[in-house]
Amino acid sequence: MYKLFYKVRRLLYTFICFIQSRDSNVFRCFINGPCKFDKKVIFGNNTSFNGCKKFGSGIVRIGDNFHSAEGLKILTTYHNYNGNLLPYDHTVITKDVLIEDNVWIGMDVMILGGVTIGEGAIIQAGSVVSKSIPKLGIAGGNPARVFKHREGDHYDKLKREKRFL
Repeated sequence: MYKLFYKVRRLLYTFICFIQSRDSNVFRCFINGPCKFDKKVIFGNNTSFNGCKKFGSGIVRIGDNFHSAEGLKILTTYHNYNGNLLPYDHTVITKDVLIEDNVWIGMDVMILGGVTIGEGAIIQAGSVVSKSIPKLGIAGGNPARVFKHREGDHYDKLKREKRFL
């Protein structure tokens, strides 16, 4: 009974995301929690969301084999604080986000516009990603900083063997 409930819920969330984004790749996603996307989100294959909201008018590209926990927020548009009014004017700055393949993002993470999260990176729960994270980087904090790297040979071996979750 519970398995049926979760399958129906996943299908409902996926259908809602398809209507929001119109990207047919969303049907290759596992959407296990409420998500808010728009037509400027491009999904890779085998992606998994447990709740995600995208804010702003920038483009978000998500690579293959992506996984996020609950509470992911992606912000692509900012108020212009250098405009003609204080504290900010009515113009906005829009920046895109790129999340490469095999990225894992923990719970309650915020990603700001203009960021690239490199292949195989891991973002620790509660982080605010305001600068790009390199390939295989493990980052955390506010602002998120790389404090470790995945072991490259092990990562490459798993990738060659196509051992994806």
